[in-house]
Amino acid sequence: MPILELWVPIAAVTAATFFLSFLMWAALQYHRADVAYCPQQDEVIDLVNSSGIKPGRYMFPNCADHAEFKNPDKMAMYNKGPWGVIDIWAGKPSMGRNMALTLGYFVLVSVLVAYLTGLARPAGSSFMEVFQVATTAAFLAHVLGGIPEGIWFGKRTRFFLTDAIDGVIYALATGVVFALLWPAAEVASVATP
Repeated sequence: MPILELWVPIAAVTAATFFLSFLMWAALQYHRADVAYCPQQDEVIDLVNSSGIKPGRYMFPNCADHAEFKNPDKMAMYNKGPWGVIDIWAGKPSMGRNMALTLGYFVLVSVLVAYLTGLARPAGSSFMEVFQVATTAAFLAHVLGGIPEGIWFGKRTRFFLTDAIDGVIYALATGVVFALLWPAAEVASVATP
C-alpha cells in the first residue's frame, strides 16, 4: 500500500503519541523519581566547572587508552569502584528544541510503522489484523529501542519500568489509531452488459 495513502493515520498517531508523552511527563509526573537527586550537587557542579570537562558522556573509572588498564593502579581503581556515567550538556536544555525533536521522533516512528503495516496488511484488512502488526512494530520502537543503552550505561530499574509503561501505551495507541483509520478496500465496479 502506498505510504501516501496512510498520511491520515500517520498524522493521527503522531498527534496521539506526542499528546500522551506530554500527559505522562508533564501532567502525571510519574517520571519525576526516575532520576535521583544528588545531595552534594553544589560540590559536583563546582568540580565539573573547575575541571574544564567538555559536554559529552563520560564513564568512570575509565582510561583514555585501553592499554592503561594493564597499570596496577588503574586496575585497582577499576576494581574498587564506584562506577558511573555522567552526561554533561552544552548549556541549559531547550524545551522548544527538545519538544520539536520529540515530535520528529514520533513522526519517524509513525511513518515506519505505517510502512511496515502497509507491507503486511492491504487496504480493507480487519481491525485486529492491522492492530497486531502496527502495535508490534510500535512496541519494537517505543519499548525495546532503548534497552541496550540502559543495560550498558546504568539506567535505573525504575526508569526502565516507567519507560516501558510509556512505550506500551504508545504502542497500543498506535495500533488502535492505525486500525481505526486503516483505508477500506476499494470496491471494483462491475460493468454490466
